[in-house]
Amino acid sequence: MKLIGSSSPHIRDGVSTRRLMLCVILALLPSCAVGVIRGGWHALAIVGVAVAAAVAAEAGFCALRRQPIPVGDWSAVVTGLLVGMNMPPTVPLYIPAAGSLFAVIIVKQLFGGLGGNFVNPALTARAFLMAAWSVPMTFFGTDAVSSATLLPQLTAGTPANISLLDAFIGRMDGCIGETCTLALLLGGLFLIAIRVIDWRIPVCFLGSTAIFSLLVSGNAAFTLYQMMAGGLMLGAFFMATDYVTSPVTAWGRVLYGIGCGVITCVIRFYGAYPEGTTYAILLMNVATPLIEKITAPRVFGRKRGRHA
Repeated sequence: MKLIGSSSPHIRDGVSTRRLMLCVILALLPSCAVGVIRGGWHALAIVGVAVAAAVAAEAGFCALRRQPIPVGDWSAVVTGLLVGMNMPPTVPLYIPAAGSLFAVIIVKQLFGGLGGNFVNPALTARAFLMAAWSVPMTFFGTDAVSSATLLPQLTAGTPANISLLDAFIGRMDGCIGETCTLALLLGGLFLIAIRVIDWRIPVCFLGSTAIFSLLVSGNAAFTLYQMMAGGLMLGAFFMATDYVTSPVTAWGRVLYGIGCGVITCVIRFYGAYPEGTTYAILLMNVATPLIEKITAPRVFGRKRGRHA
């Protein structure tokens, strides 16, 4: 028998970056479709421009640096799709283009490309756009008159002007990809079922948000509205679970998810800005190395706390 020695890892399967990204795109399509149907042709153009700008930015930047162009792994498409889905359906087209350029070049490529970024590119782009173009980024009306979205109504303490059913199926104003809880749940559960994402982060994220909301309000209906408002579902399933910026340990993912939920609620209930999902995930992205250090399993044969 011939014995071949090689360096680890020794277990391999057919999973590739391209396959993972295609699964994420497939899971995002139902929610994106609902947003496009509600927002119309302009919403479709926003998503298309965001994706095209992300792919062009990655190809152009890598070409300028004379590096292999990795657009075939579809990661730039996922980034552009998430940027577009985080846009209100009325923003000018230069805003999603600017967001994708920022996400791919500044957040991703300047830190080494796929696997090198320490924060989520799409969410960082959204935070940048909120600071640069706050007025169009907070205009959610689908016609000439902007309507108050669900989350600001809850923050202000005014009764929600839509039913729980309408909120669940996406009959409300908001960013293109965050309004339909049903579609986001189906996409997220699909990714969990095929083991593209781990259940711990979204379950702990959503669970801690629900418990915090219920303790603060003592109202089950208010809690349900909080769960379906803003970018919570989109963030919990599709951005907090990013492989690069989330912990790899099981307990680390639990702590990370709980931290995301608690920070989201603190910002929503006690901050000046009604939505906290973006900043909660970004803060926990930064805390990920510390979480992994705390939750790292003990090396076999070495006492806990002993250094090499």
